[in-house]
Amino acid sequence: MACNSISQAASMGTQICTQIASIFSKPTHPYPAPLDLLVTELTSVASQKGNVFLYGVGREGLMLKALCMRLFHLGLSAHFVFDMTTPPIAAGDLLIASAGPGGFSTVDALCAVARSNGGRVLLLTAQPETGSCVKHANAVAYVAAQTMADDADAERDAKSRPLLPMGSVYEGALFVLFEMVVYKLGEALGESPEAVRSRHTNLE
Repeated sequence: MACNSISQAASMGTQICTQIASIFSKPTHPYPAPLDLLVTELTSVASQKGNVFLYGVGREGLMLKALCMRLFHLGLSAHFVFDMTTPPIAAGDLLIASAGPGGFSTVDALCAVARSNGGRVLLLTAQPETGSCVKHANAVAYVAAQTMADDADAERDAKSRPLLPMGSVYEGALFVLFEMVVYKLGEALGESPEAVRSRHTNLE
């Protein structure tokens, strides 16, 4: 029984990882590759000693919180929007926002506020052509994954219950993308593993 359970878990894990990995082989033209775009934007704001702000709703937001933590570990001034210690955004700062299905009223509003105060907006989305948030973005990172904007059709066409329902493919792709960003950004900034580790909290 235990062997069957382990085998099933391994099979499910492989299927999930394969599905997420396939997102990164999809073309993003005319948009730049998300990994390159994020590393370039973050390297630029770090060189200017600017603040990085991050925001997303729901599970997208959780992925961005994880990225925010690692950006802080890399030595950037990183803040998740609505935290009590978030400073004002200004020129030279960057807001990284996610709207997988293309638009959310909160993300639209925050991107508009960031732009009106001189901040730069990088939008992560799976719907760059139709989303309402794109009009506020200086740069668009196209993550070509299923979200809740198109999951209903996909699930109707599936012969069985999907392993990754609703926006899980997009959210999982964000996690993997952000891990790649952290690795490449650490190289670009010359941050050693020891320096990164030294910034981790000891209040645990």
